[in-house]
Amino acid sequence: MASNISTQASPYPHTKVSQDDWLRAAQEVAVQEGMPAVKVLTLAATLGVSRSSFYWYFKSRADLLDQMLSQWREKNTAAILARAARPSPSINRNILAIAECWFDPELFDPRLDFAIREWARRSDAVRAEIDTADTARVDAIAGMFRRHGFAETDAFIRARILYFTQIGYYALEVTEPVAARRAYATEYLRGFSGVEPKPEDLIEFEAFMDRFTDPG
Repeated sequence: MASNISTQASPYPHTKVSQDDWLRAAQEVAVQEGMPAVKVLTLAATLGVSRSSFYWYFKSRADLLDQMLSQWREKNTAAILARAARPSPSINRNILAIAECWFDPELFDPRLDFAIREWARRSDAVRAEIDTADTARVDAIAGMFRRHGFAETDAFIRARILYFTQIGYYALEVTEPVAARRAYATEYLRGFSGVEPKPEDLIEFEAFMDRFTDPG
């Protein structure tokens, strides 16, 4: 799974794995099996270490889950906010800056996002975290539209359309070749912004997308 977790060596030479290894393993279990399956013994077996090494890095399982939640917040939400705030000469270029998150799992990990959303079904505290994240993401995108001259309500509604359309793609597990998404870029932009894209709006995004190809 793509992650922004560092690969620093363990500060404890008598342990075989680092704190980041535990976190990566926990994230993968959460994505594959759900948060209830994230258990210390299971992770220790996966990593091939004793359970005692877990407690060099975490006070408890709850501490591990809190750190997972913090990393999700710092990665997935921060990437959207940063791109919504990116200076841009046109609204369509700003929209494409946000679209980078939908293609690059190093920026936004949709599997982790939905593992957290599934967790929120069983935790009011996590539900509050999800609501806060969604609000922050939509507000940042609405602010982007306002900077480009859109009225308050128009900016808010367009932000919701842009953001929840993509979240809907993930929720419905829509599969679409990267080449198809690229081919529809002009139409998507026209639909999201109501502004006819110019050829120069797509140059930077096309260069970014050249990094991604469909398997096979």
